[in-house]
Amino acid sequence: MKTVNSRYPLAQMSQFLRLRKEFFTIDDATTYQLVTVQLHARGIRERQQLTGAEIKTKRQQRVQAGDLLVAEIDAKVGGFGVVPAELAGAIVSSHYFLYEIDISQIDPRYLEYYLKSDQPEQDVQQFVKGSVNYAAIRPHHFPQLHIPLPPLDEQRRIVARVEALAGRIAEAQGLQRSATNEAEALVSAYARKALSELDAEITELREWLSPEREGIQTGPFGAQLGADDFRDEGVPILTIGNVQYGGLEVKNLRHVSEEKAKRLARFIVQKGDILFARMGTVGRCCVIPPEAAGWLFNYHLIRVALDQNRVEPQFIHWTLRSSPDVEKYLGDTIRGATRQGVNSAIVGSLPCRVPSLPKQKRLVAYLDELHARSEGLTRLQESTQAELTALLPAVLDEAFRGEL
Repeated sequence: MKTVNSRYPLAQMSQFLRLRKEFFTIDDATTYQLVTVQLHARGIRERQQLTGAEIKTKRQQRVQAGDLLVAEIDAKVGGFGVVPAELAGAIVSSHYFLYEIDISQIDPRYLEYYLKSDQPEQDVQQFVKGSVNYAAIRPHHFPQLHIPLPPLDEQRRIVARVEALAGRIAEAQGLQRSATNEAEALVSAYARKALSELDAEITELREWLSPEREGIQTGPFGAQLGADDFRDEGVPILTIGNVQYGGLEVKNLRHVSEEKAKRLARFIVQKGDILFARMGTVGRCCVIPPEAAGWLFNYHLIRVALDQNRVEPQFIHWTLRSSPDVEKYLGDTIRGATRQGVNSAIVGSLPCRVPSLPKQKRLVAYLDELHARSEGLTRLQESTQAELTALLPAVLDEAFRGEL
């Protein structure tokens, strides 16, 4: 299907592709490198290394640098690419098609960039047969695709031009990421400095807990909350994945019935409570917003109920997040082993420098403003990153139309 609009002559890929069907039987005592093709023509990478004894299918193919590798099933979603030099000698099963490229007719780098354009993925759809999950092509299909094929000198000129532009795009993306990281690091540095210079004695977190509620509480375990209790609707249960420094992330929430929630009332959070990760990324925490009041939390989290007449929850959040005192205490207590986790006693002992309530609120306003500016920069950078990412396909489109 000749769908490419180009000033260059179109050629069928069969003109320079030859199917390589060279299978061999692997040896159980030998270690082999296995590779996989990433979707949407994002290249070929190592999957794993296994001994022959660990590989069930004994009949394999050995790839060579510069071969075109096409996945039988994933070709429909861009599962193809040119084998890089570092993966030469790796093996693939018969579910992959290997083609030798005639370099007297096409520069493999030119072909690789063409594969990264949307056109081959679109064109291959005409050959896809079978049910949705297992829809596949046959070995003779891919060579029937067409490609704009100028002379080799012109191909190399295009490759050089695309690589120069791609390099500039990558450099710009790197600068964007650096700017975002620097902004986040600056906020963290300001917070650390401000918290360490507070004119207040170090106290333990337990001194600032609510006198009316169970101050520090670990989420429910075992029989209190089993797999059969979860529902699609009801009272949400917060897990460690929902707790982020920037606030609650309420995607992929699980629920329990209201009746079950009533029995677990002691594990309910209220506005201004802090949820603290006790496992995994120990210390990650956030303040409960009004809309999450009445929700439950699970056993990977510790709830801290504060005396909000004496302490500002967001101030404690900044302290737990950025205080050098807390960082050192946790480092000494859990010895850097994040999976070891912490318990309620450790959380209650966390060191805090707590000034007067007005001073807390002023510092929170200052740090929140810095954080908001950093978040605004991050959103701007993400938007710009998306625009930069879209540039390469546009460059490739121009290149293969003969307009670059």
